[in-house]
Amino acid sequence: MRIDYEAPAPLGREFIELAPEVAAAILLTLLAGWRHACGFNDVNVQAGEILMTERLRDGMRSELKSKGHPWGKMLVVLPGTESRSGSAVVIPDGRTDIPLMLIEVFLRTQEHDPHAIIECKRIAGSDTHLCREYVVEGVDRFCTGKYGQNHALGFMVSYVLSGTTLEAADGVNAYLTRVSRKAERLEPAEICEEMLSWASQHAREPPSTPVRLHHAFLELGNAVA
Repeated sequence: MRIDYEAPAPLGREFIELAPEVAAAILLTLLAGWRHACGFNDVNVQAGEILMTERLRDGMRSELKSKGHPWGKMLVVLPGTESRSGSAVVIPDGRTDIPLMLIEVFLRTQEHDPHAIIECKRIAGSDTHLCREYVVEGVDRFCTGKYGQNHALGFMVSYVLSGTTLEAADGVNAYLTRVSRKAERLEPAEICEEMLSWASQHAREPPSTPVRLHHAFLELGNAVA
């Protein structure tokens, strides 16, 4: 699987751009990992975000280890770790939910920090507080460079507590509209045929270019859209 790159970032770190097929492989691994996670009784509406994320992480690892995917040996699912938003930051200022390491990227760049980050949230389209948290405590961490400062692409995952994936995406878009950020709305993506997903683009402070986010809304239970 080939990974395309852009020019090195002005801060001296190579700017990491993932090819569409790599992003699709990550989404497929997320979907399979979630199906695995939903086999546990403790993954339910009452479960906390941390428990569901750990179950999802374990499921993703199991999928990569046992299913023989062509990308199985190039994608490493790391534990949640404290992170530093930039090379000048000494004390960690964030904690990533599911960091990913891509072997090809490491061999090329010798970049020891994660090469892609998945931020996880709980959501319900009818819950305005959770929709706000999804943006303010999730999306905006990529916008500010707190996560993935040298990444062109990031991933958002949400556990849908009630309603559907479509309603959850609509709830996030409704919040973005209310706060005059309609240009950042989530749009249906066609990157992965096996699952519904959305994409959005968000500005970052110069010299960083905008960040693209892929969004996966995961319903509880085995019937995942």
